[in-house]
Amino acid sequence: MESIVRGGTRWRRFAVVMVPSVAATAAIGVALAQGALAASFSVSGQEFKVHADTLNGTGFIQYGAVDVQHGGTAQPVAVSAFKSATITGLCQSVVLPKIPLVGDVTLRLTAGNNGKKVKATNLYIDLNQLNADATFYDINIGVAAGDSQKGPGVAAGDKADPGSFAQEADRAVLTNVDQTAWATSAGTFKLAGLSMSVKKGSGSGVECY
Repeated sequence: MESIVRGGTRWRRFAVVMVPSVAATAAIGVALAQGALAASFSVSGQEFKVHADTLNGTGFIQYGAVDVQHGGTAQPVAVSAFKSATITGLCQSVVLPKIPLVGDVTLRLTAGNNGKKVKATNLYIDLNQLNADATFYDINIGVAAGDSQKGPGVAAGDKADPGSFAQEADRAVLTNVDQTAWATSAGTFKLAGLSMSVKKGSGSGVECY
């Protein structure tokens, strides 16, 4: 996996909404045997979609940051992080657009189905859109990012202002999660029942949603 660099920012006034989420990278299948993924990287500049039936996470924090795309373009994101997370019904899809002689191609990954569960530790997700039903336990809104005691802390390479706005909770339970994200990283990411496919086309019926 390539060595990567995240961009930093001063986000004292970044109005992060309380929308924690879960994602898997398009290359996660290659990284499974490694047991750890890099926590700091530049992003491809391409969003991907993720659906999860349920996410049960402990040790949650969310703060504002900037991902630097390959080539130097900055993308503001909300970073949602969990010390540990258990996920069911995980689906991730990314579209490779306008391939010559083929057209759009969608890479799709699924895991955690038929009674199996996806498990992650020190999970960080850089997102810009999420829809879900959510319940938070012992939540604190408006804490300083550098002072959070509940989550795994600001990711290495995220040069967020330690006094910037953040939110934390002991536990978060989300259902019917649909999100778009730019990147994700984890200390460990175990995908039980992993299945990957490559299909022509994009949109409804091919992507996760």
